[in-house]
Amino acid sequence: MTKISSPCIRNCCLDTHDICLGCFRSLNEIMQWSRINTTAQQKQQILNNAEARKKADNIKKFNL
Repeated sequence: MTKISSPCIRNCCLDTHDICLGCFRSLNEIMQWSRINTTAQQKQQILNNAEARKKADNIKKFNL
């Protein structure tokens, strides 16, 4: 079984879209992460989603 570490950096603050400004996971993804039946594949998808949000946020900040 593959162990995937949480991306939480203990900088939890949700924006108006319920996205954490620290790890870029949605509130639903944060809650799903700790559920006993969440698979490694699901966690990897959450990480992929968060990384895409982080990149989009960085592009948005760069273009301001």
